Amino acid sequence: MQTKTYAGIGEEFSKLETSKIVLIPVPYDGTSTWQKGADKGPDAFLNASENMELYDIETETEVYKQGIYLAEAVTENSSPEAMVDAVHKETKKYIKKNKFVTIFGGEHSISIGTIRAFNEMYPSLTVLQLDAHADLRKEYEGSTCNHACAVYEASQTTNLIQVGIRSMDVIETTVMDKEKTYFAHEMAIDDTWMDSAVDQMTENVFITIDLDAFDPSIMPSTGTPEPGGLLWYETLEFLKQVFEEKNVVGFDIVELCPNKIDKSSDFLAAKLYYKMLSYKFENDDAEADYDNAYENVKQKNNSAKYNEDDEY
Repeated sequence: MQTKTYAGIGEEFSKLETSKIVLIPVPYDGTSTWQKGADKGPDAFLNASENMELYDIETETEVYKQGIYLAEAVTENSSPEAMVDAVHKETKKYIKKNKFVTIFGGEHSISIGTIRAFNEMYPSLTVLQLDAHADLRKEYEGSTCNHACAVYEASQTTNLIQVGIRSMDVIETTVMDKEKTYFAHEMAIDDTWMDSAVDQMTENVFITIDLDAFDPSIMPSTGTPEPGGLLWYETLEFLKQVFEEKNVVGFDIVELCPNKIDKSSDFLAAKLYYKMLSYKFENDDAEADYDNAYENVKQKNNSAKYNEDDEY
């Protein structure tokens, strides 16, 4: 990583000791199967962030003043399994330091490690996945730590809710919980999907965003773009609702595959990251202490996709 602080913020806002937020870059692209380049994503994201205005108009906040510590990048790449272990260890380390931990990849296989860490630290965890692909294979190309397996473990150990899915293998239908899956073609004609998805979440939510969840018209720079994806403002509307109604404990963003000519995707990723932080800390005083409360909330998973008692 060439950048010394996130978004070029001053030292007073970037020290580990005083920062509420930790950003861990993971420039890994070891298992991608089509376009390579996700390992360049973190640098492209950080470069775009340096050229981004840091006042958020919508929330009327400057969230960087909460403190954002840019951690050393996780560069383990000897094997997918070793990378997952390294990400898991690093993520858990900062959760234990009472930080709001965020991760920027890299390809989606890094999320196996991030989700594992959050699931070990938070009871009854919901994993909210925004993605074009189901990523539910138990194993792919000889490894359980492939990008195609990114949320298989989460499907077995957490309350997994999948949003924006529009590409998958038939074998994944044997694992997928369709009651907690929001397919893109259904979302296009159903204006209740946001409320329905939020209703299925437990109190503690970890968000994993594969940038190919977005439509290629606004996010072309990703390894496996799929037509029919999410657009900017509907995504922000949904995320804002999640942050308002649930305790988002952390998030990762993956699969930025930067293009040397078109930088718009880099800036979308940068703005998305900053927006999510702005929603998380919108009502928090920068001077107040942060408590990530990783052992405080327990709640059973809600298994019904639509509550028959609800009116939409």
